[in-house]
Amino acid sequence: MQGRRRFLGAAGSLAAAGALSGCSTAVGQAFTGSAGPSSLLNFWHPFTGGDGAQLVGMQSGYRKRNPGTDLKSTTLVWGSPYYTKLTLATLGQRPPQVAITHVSRLPTLAASGLLREISPSELDQHGLTAGRFAKSAFRSAHHAGKLYALPLDTHPFVLYYRTDIAKKAGLLDDKGQLTDVDGPDKFLDAMRAVKEVTGLWGASIATVKDPATCWRFFWSLYRQLGADLVTDGGRKVVMDRAAAEEALAYIRRMADQKLIPPGADGDGGAITLLTAGKAGFLMDGEWQLLAVQGAVKDKFDMRTFPRIFRDAPYACAADSHAFILPKAPSEKAQRADKALEFARSMLDASLDWAKGGHIPAWQATARSSAYHHLEPQAHYAEAADGAAYDPAAWYSGADSNLYRRFSDVVSSVVGGHTRPGAGAARMHAALKDLAGMEAPI
Repeated sequence: MQGRRRFLGAAGSLAAAGALSGCSTAVGQAFTGSAGPSSLLNFWHPFTGGDGAQLVGMQSGYRKRNPGTDLKSTTLVWGSPYYTKLTLATLGQRPPQVAITHVSRLPTLAASGLLREISPSELDQHGLTAGRFAKSAFRSAHHAGKLYALPLDTHPFVLYYRTDIAKKAGLLDDKGQLTDVDGPDKFLDAMRAVKEVTGLWGASIATVKDPATCWRFFWSLYRQLGADLVTDGGRKVVMDRAAAEEALAYIRRMADQKLIPPGADGDGGAITLLTAGKAGFLMDGEWQLLAVQGAVKDKFDMRTFPRIFRDAPYACAADSHAFILPKAPSEKAQRADKALEFARSMLDASLDWAKGGHIPAWQATARSSAYHHLEPQAHYAEAADGAAYDPAAWYSGADSNLYRRFSDVVSSVVGGHTRPGAGAARMHAALKDLAGMEAPI
């Protein structure tokens, strides 16, 4: 382990250094995380599309309020490429002063010694105390009892629905919102009613070339059964195969009854089925809000993912974006105060972030009348209380090996190639295999 860390540290130094002639430039400093002058604040994030546009506006506000700070904001490719670059830059002692992480990736980053702890005194100094954040999100920002991140949001797996189709199906109440669809049979009945209107599908979901969505679909159902997957940082498998089989069996019921498509992909295919009126429901992340809104205007609404199983507290797959301070070689290079000031500014502006769909973790925003009047965002805000974060393991989290291994099973079950019991066995075998591997750092 130490040998690998030294090797990666050396590789990180080379990768972070880049072309030496370019590192003294503003672009070079932003990419490599070079310490630079005290006025410089390097910020790395993976946000593009609607999220990226919202962030640009939030950063513009920060720049206007802090003319003495030279904020260099760098957008990197989402997923594993982003975390690889962040890891190498930090090991190479060239990290940005502040960066974004999914909290599902936090345990690995923190356990690898890549993050600087945020102290209680710093929280007090910047008005960032625990009570100002959503409880679940703030709890997820800890590792081994220490705080390493400041959550910006909660982004859960939710249910979209076409209001015009739901109305024709008799599924809207007197307020124009979806009637109760909780429970295994009620949700299937609702999908059947919608299918009669669309003539094709009840609900749409991406189960092809979209490991993350397959994972969230399974994880939401599995956690509603109160089951865990691993403990001890991912080294001990405690998977409940009966619960996994039950979750997969419910997914299979949807497919058998032709209520969901067997081959919708994650490159817009699943969303298009909803927006084209070929499905009445869409099961996806709330971050698709702007895409759906742009296509159907006000002919849709959203709510929490249905509570299918009632044997445990409500749960839906979720993650959070959070600000972290990658560990710098010195406090001078770290510039923690400046980084925390920036994070506080972004949190104060998080109503703009919520317009893109994410549930604000900053309670001043979440409890504001402006947020509660934001529709359809306010209609699924309670999902933050039931957020089911990914299990803590190096092979888990956003764009992870766990997603890919479990996704293969979910896709196969939906396609009718694997029975639920055999699928649960495959998941258990995959988990044992991953748990037996040594972490890469």
